[in-house]
Amino acid sequence: MQEKTILTVLPVNAKHQELLKNTAQNEKLIFSDPESVTQEQVDQAEIILGNVSPEMVKKAKKLEWLQLNSAGFDAYAKKEIMGDRFLTSCSGAYGQAVSEHMFAMLLAMQKKLHLYRDDQKAHKWEDEGQVTSIRDTTVIVLGLGDIGKHFAWLAHVLGAYVIGIKRSYSPCPEYVDELHLQEDTKGLLPKADAVVSFLPSSEENKRFFGKEFFDQMKPGSLFLNGGRGDTVSTEDLYLALKEGKLGGAALDVTDPEPLPKDHPLWDMPQVFLTPHVSGGYHLSVTLDNVVDICVNNLHRYLMGEKLRNLVQVRDE
Repeated sequence: MQEKTILTVLPVNAKHQELLKNTAQNEKLIFSDPESVTQEQVDQAEIILGNVSPEMVKKAKKLEWLQLNSAGFDAYAKKEIMGDRFLTSCSGAYGQAVSEHMFAMLLAMQKKLHLYRDDQKAHKWEDEGQVTSIRDTTVIVLGLGDIGKHFAWLAHVLGAYVIGIKRSYSPCPEYVDELHLQEDTKGLLPKADAVVSFLPSSEENKRFFGKEFFDQMKPGSLFLNGGRGDTVSTEDLYLALKEGKLGGAALDVTDPEPLPKDHPLWDMPQVFLTPHVSGGYHLSVTLDNVVDICVNNLHRYLMGEKLRNLVQVRDE
């Protein structure tokens, strides 16, 4: 059987390299990174572990399977990019990191820590008034994948009433108090103190959060987005905040991204912004999770078994 070339563009350490070498057995392993990988290296590989640019993937001559290091896949899941080749995501690697980041933002906003940080920078010793508790909060979580489930569990453990939203019915996790379909979301909004989105980018989800959505949210409630920026109409969100319909927003993703320096959202005291950093490898266990998924799928592929996290490539 002909030797396969496996190109890895993950920021792996010695421990990770050993795992990959043991799994690859007699196959040829090439280690690179997304910044310095060349089209020549891509053209040599039957298997690529990690995100190289879609344009490089499109031109790849021998590629059979691309294993992304990201949970998101929308830039790759196109027939013009992948053709008939296999595409898998790293769904399941980022639940802890993203959910903890967004949960910290929720707690910070409930306790007005973002306002006290602003006061500190302005050298103001000022009482910002009444706060709320996660124990008394009704939280809607849109997108009950790996990240959404982690977030829902955190909220439930600390006493929140959790309403989960999915695209299709499945058994309700014990840490979710109600489970509903995405099409029924708007009817649930008046009872929610916080709405947290982990929705992926898709044609169906683009601008899902717009004027009609924000108008139906409970006055003074919080909106958080840890999913994708293009699921939100940034202008409609800004107006809802400006008009006082919402109590605040916490965003790790925006549309466009980066958010332009002159955008008014930057200067709104009730807005908490981070620059799409909840995922990545800021939490060290995330890279371990990514490598574990890649190693597991590499073993499956070489053994002729079904791959995990297969992504359906769409025609456009």
